[in-house]
Amino acid sequence: MSDNIETIGYRELGASSSDSNKVLRNTYWLLALTLIPTVLGAWFGIATGVSYYLSGGLGMIFFIAGAFGFVYAIEKNKDSAVGIAFLLGFTFFMGLMLSRLIAMVLGFKNGTELVMTAFGGTAGVFFIMASLASVIKRDLSNMAKWLFVGVMVLMVASIINIFVGSGPGMMVISVLSIGIFSAFMLYDIKRIIDGGETNYISATLALYMNAINIFQSLLSLLGILGGDSE
Repeated sequence: MSDNIETIGYRELGASSSDSNKVLRNTYWLLALTLIPTVLGAWFGIATGVSYYLSGGLGMIFFIAGAFGFVYAIEKNKDSAVGIAFLLGFTFFMGLMLSRLIAMVLGFKNGTELVMTAFGGTAGVFFIMASLASVIKRDLSNMAKWLFVGVMVLMVASIINIFVGSGPGMMVISVLSIGIFSAFMLYDIKRIIDGGETNYISATLALYMNAINIFQSLLSLLGILGGDSE
């Protein structure tokens, strides 16, 4: 009898592990796909210059309204292909919103190098966090509340800095953002591996938000510290 129970337990564990691996694999594929509309959105914003009209308070309102609208639509349709369509639309929107920063950095003599460095750095962070998540055995669920508090602090600090316009303040915010969203990336990947997230569209949305925030913060930091205007 005990042997039968043990066998059933192993089967359930194997099935659970298989499901988690499938979600993780689909998440990684969809995350890679999101790069295409993101790049297209950034190119469109730079080519048309539309992002320059979305700066300051107006840009913040447009971004918040657009981001929350897309996130709501994605989560509402996360069990169908419509959710993927909304996700890809959201990544185009995010590329558009990033285009102003990218255009500013590309204005430097070494701008292309800085953009590629930020992209490579983001990919490197993702690889490190994914590797750590695969070997860490402890439960990381307790991180969630602290990371949420960190994101709230970042949001308030970012809004204040829009009006203050402090260069050192932007550097501090960027460094903190890289650290917080790297930790969030570790938490989200570990959650998929542990079976806490079973929907790959929601999982992709979470990892994409982590990655785009890390990229933006790295690019801002590199632009401030390494931009060559000569």
